[in-house]
Amino acid sequence: MKIPYMKVILLVSIFLSLPFYTPAQFTTEGVQFGVQFNGLYPANDFSKEDLVGSYELSYLGRAFFRFEIIEGLQAELGGGYGIYAGKDLVDVKYETEIYPVDLRFVVSPFKMDSWNPYFYVGGGAIRYIVKQKPASVSKYPVEDNGWTGYYPVGIGSQFRLGDNLLFEINLGAGYALTEDLNYYDKQSSAGDAYASLGIGFTIGPEANDDKDQDGLFRKEEKQLGTDPHNPDTDSDGLSDGEEVNTHKTNPLNPDSDNDGLNDGMEITQSKTNPTNPDTDGDGLDDGEEFQKYKTNPGKADTDGDSLNDYAEVTTHKTDPLKADSDSDDLNDGAEVNVYKTDPNKADTDGDSLKDGEEITSLKTDPLTPDTDGGTVDDGIEVRRGTNPLNPDDDVVKVGVPIILEGITFATGKAEITPESGETLQKALRTLQTYQEIDVEIGGHTDNVGSSSSNQKLSQKRAEAVRDWLIGNGIDPDRLTAVGYGEDQPTVSNDTPENKAKNRRIEFKRVR
Repeated sequence: MKIPYMKVILLVSIFLSLPFYTPAQFTTEGVQFGVQFNGLYPANDFSKEDLVGSYELSYLGRAFFRFEIIEGLQAELGGGYGIYAGKDLVDVKYETEIYPVDLRFVVSPFKMDSWNPYFYVGGGAIRYIVKQKPASVSKYPVEDNGWTGYYPVGIGSQFRLGDNLLFEINLGAGYALTEDLNYYDKQSSAGDAYASLGIGFTIGPEANDDKDQDGLFRKEEKQLGTDPHNPDTDSDGLSDGEEVNTHKTNPLNPDSDNDGLNDGMEITQSKTNPTNPDTDGDGLDDGEEFQKYKTNPGKADTDGDSLNDYAEVTTHKTDPLKADSDSDDLNDGAEVNVYKTDPNKADTDGDSLKDGEEITSLKTDPLTPDTDGGTVDDGIEVRRGTNPLNPDDDVVKVGVPIILEGITFATGKAEITPESGETLQKALRTLQTYQEIDVEIGGHTDNVGSSSSNQKLSQKRAEAVRDWLIGNGIDPDRLTAVGYGEDQPTVSNDTPENKAKNRRIEFKRVR
């Protein structure tokens, strides 16, 4: 067989020249250049008769370039030169030069760095020239040169040898739309074909490409352990390049500072530092603030009450979103740091006056129910019009009833509960201080039960209070007990709370 040395030299020179191209020529994403050498096994009317005897050296040298259409799919344009040869039915050699040109579609179903399996299908044309005709004479007309369509198919794999050099091996077949490649047509039916086994080398894309467009080259991603095919390896909403180059976060951990917020959320929503779990330094993690307490993770004192969010949540149990948790007109910080009142209790001393009212308007002590020590609580004095800062006016006015809040009885009975002691002591001190006054002790009930039974119960309860005061040294002639039953409610008996208000003991000065 005469080998076409000039054509072989041309193909080899193309291959040898490729590595000397500047790297920029091979770094374009998805573009590859390569050469292949394929051994061919002809499949035609002769090979069907004698599979072994029909074989002669056949080959195909080919150059190509590929470009990416979408991820995993490339188009390949290629062309080459080869010899299609064998022996005919009487063992005489035939030989045909072939010049195939084709477009192939190469599918790579897997994403791998070190090797890349693929399959391909395509179509094209072959220019053929019969150089040595067989001795067997065709039964049908044949031509010794021309063009014909053909279809290549096959599988293969690339193996990375370096940053931009890949070794390639493939197994394929080509089917021509003519019977003339071996200059013999026996049945004028199926076209001539061949099987091929090839090796080659491909240039690009080099390992320093940024296939996933995340701002990191393949080499960098390999060093970091990130996925070069996924721009956001940890799925936190930030590209790997942003994390490494801009925010200094960990592209393998969606929550770099482990504060319960992923890095993307910290950058775009909470506006916190994704490398610091407590951006505002208030003692609460950014995730707790943003998701649980709804506080501002970028501001240590969200509600501006002079208490940081951590102190409100953990120590004082106040609302970090509300400057005045108990709505007493004093902010929580002032209550804790200045007035020492309870920021969760609007009336710290239980005198029925808000702490803010006592501080700003009345100038009374919010920690003491009876600021002037005159035996009457500040709230009672305010409601009846006396001065809570002057003890001299604490004695009750004639005909003005005062509810002795805190005197309670066993249910349905006239037995005074131990909890009533503090209020009874106040009443006792008033009577001891102002010995010139006489009082009526009035008993009142709610509307539960019959009117007559309620009247009797209220009388017994009033008498029980009178007896207690007499027992503690008060002259019996100064005290009168009257039961009013359910006839004089202060509020409607429509709820348990209102009924409790109507069950009461009142003092009314009569002299």
